[in-house]
Amino acid sequence: MDQRNRKWVAAVALGALLAMAGAVASPSNKWRIQVSGGAESAGAIVLEIVPVDGPPESVTVEVADGTGENQVAKTIRDAIRGQLGQRYKAEVDDGEDVLVKQARGGPKFDLTLTSNTVQGVRLSFDKE
Repeated sequence: MDQRNRKWVAAVALGALLAMAGAVASPSNKWRIQVSGGAESAGAIVLEIVPVDGPPESVTVEVADGTGENQVAKTIRDAIRGQLGQRYKAEVDDGEDVLVKQARGGPKFDLTLTSNTVQGVRLSFDKE
């Protein structure tokens, strides 16, 4: 297979993967972000909130080296509150979890991790 054909096959495969990712999206009115591990480096966590029929919104969370998991959760909560205002509610639960809820009457939304450059911090997302 020549290089031109390989590029075409790769483009088709990427398109199929993106289509499948959109098909499995399942918005919710409430998400739980579980934080595991403390920061072994400074870095940034970038989250994306995509409301149904609305534009995506990014939240950047700056994390300092040595920050424990409970404080990382508080930092995520504060970044969501500060950057998204009243459109979403964010609160810490069980110390290391962050609950993100739609504002009253707001649309359901998807919540995903766009990037994480903080070594040692792992995030998982669950619909509530």
